[in-house]
Amino acid sequence: MTDSPFPLVVNALGQLDNPNAPRSAEAAAELNPSSSQLTVDARALADARASGLTAVNITLGYTMGDLPPYEHTLEEIDVWDAIVRANPADLLKVRTAADIHRAARERKIGIVYGFQNAVAVGDDPDRVRVFADRGVRVVQLTYNQANRLGDGSMAPENRGLTLLGHRVVEALNDSRLMVDLSHSGERTCLDAARASRQPVSINHTGCRALVDLPRNKTDEELRLVADRGGFVGIYFMPFLSPTGHATAADVVEHIVHAVDVCGEDAVGIGTDGTITPIDDLDAYRAALAEHVELRRASGVGAAGERADTLPFVEDLRGADQFRDLARLLEQRGYRSERIEKILGRNFVDYAERVWAPA
Repeated sequence: MTDSPFPLVVNALGQLDNPNAPRSAEAAAELNPSSSQLTVDARALADARASGLTAVNITLGYTMGDLPPYEHTLEEIDVWDAIVRANPADLLKVRTAADIHRAARERKIGIVYGFQNAVAVGDDPDRVRVFADRGVRVVQLTYNQANRLGDGSMAPENRGLTLLGHRVVEALNDSRLMVDLSHSGERTCLDAARASRQPVSINHTGCRALVDLPRNKTDEELRLVADRGGFVGIYFMPFLSPTGHATAADVVEHIVHAVDVCGEDAVGIGTDGTITPIDDLDAYRAALAEHVELRRASGVGAAGERADTLPFVEDLRGADQFRDLARLLEQRGYRSERIEKILGRNFVDYAERVWAPA
């Protein structure tokens, strides 16, 4: 990739989109936009290349709303298959860790198919094999609310993993898919990490020891995931600051804390954002309040989301975001090898442990 700060840059949760394109800007105001409303255009691809991005875990399929979960998810896989086919010089569908290395060699962007809610499994864990055969590689068990597998971070009961949840985790292990515990409630996270035969991940989170919000993970959760060979990705989200106005410095503090708790071999990044920045922030802020209220009224919002909190870090955006983060970590005293692990190597090593055939 152009001017890559390190050999591998992997975003454990992000999106490939030009949010300034009319279709994408209109979709952003909706509660649950579909993948067909994304704009993977020349600018989105150029910005991703310029950032040094090697691979990104994108969200597809059912997350929330009234759509039929299973059918919608299969349609979303079709959409992303078509996007990858339409851009063979730029994109590569990732099924193995070797595909991420291939993307780096061929100067392409690896696309990892992932879910942010496992509702599409329904009551049939055998569907996991269907998704695996279609190329899905990451399955997050819950979104913010509860589902039949367990509780999300905003579910007040904080129940643990359900019987069905245990069966789905077992099916994910059988298919060698990543069990992602982002957005999960604390007990569901701990239960799933203990139940899984393979290492699990929290692909996009912050540290609750620094900011006590439900979307952030406790040291107990972080340590358990790391101790079992898993992966933790730190996001670029408002939940990193008690004010809701997170900065690049906050991202660094959460990475440093996660490394202190988990060790340098378990921590990476999962920005939960695009590479291409929003150009007109004033217009975006004007529409943000309505979107936040829509999420709240629908029961899918999270504590810490407010009309004045941007769902990204304003001073860590655009094609320079990974280089800027590397520079800040270097200033913090991190050596090059550790920064290389955080920016991509740790995710790839974790993928090797999970995706490799038994």
